[in-house]
Amino acid sequence: MNLYTIRHAIAVDEGASEYEDDSQRPLTDKGKKKMRQIAKGLRALGVDFDLILSSPYIRAKETAEILADVFKIKTDIAFSENLIPMGDPDLLIAEMNEKYNANSIALVGHEPHLTALVSLLVSENAGVDMTLKKGGVCRLSADDLHHSRKATLEWLLTPGILIEIGDK
Repeated sequence: MNLYTIRHAIAVDEGASEYEDDSQRPLTDKGKKKMRQIAKGLRALGVDFDLILSSPYIRAKETAEILADVFKIKTDIAFSENLIPMGDPDLLIAEMNEKYNANSIALVGHEPHLTALVSLLVSENAGVDMTLKKGGVCRLSADDLHHSRKATLEWLLTPGILIEIGDK
């Protein structure tokens, strides 16, 4: 199984007066453009998804929609409350095991949740010190998340690198 943790792209700043509810903050035009380039970079690397599972927050939903469009994914995007910014990584793993049978999953969400998830899967909560930039992608591989939460961190790519790959 391959897991791709993908942080949402650049969104309207937190605390913007027109978006008092944090969950309603959309991507900026720059964020949408960059995410499309990032998705093209992922596609150029040969990445593919069986499932896109996203936070229901608008900025993550819009990021997931761009991924689905670039990858021409016809199935609906699935949404999980366990991918919101303060979601519980243990509950997300349980949800994935119970509800989804996929080989390659894009998990679109927020920080600090995604880093906590990677830490749990890679080091059993030892706290992996990493930075997942907006639009950044981390690839993990695991044989099975049912009996063991061991995963291998395959790569962590910044938006800049993915954009460069997509532009070639």
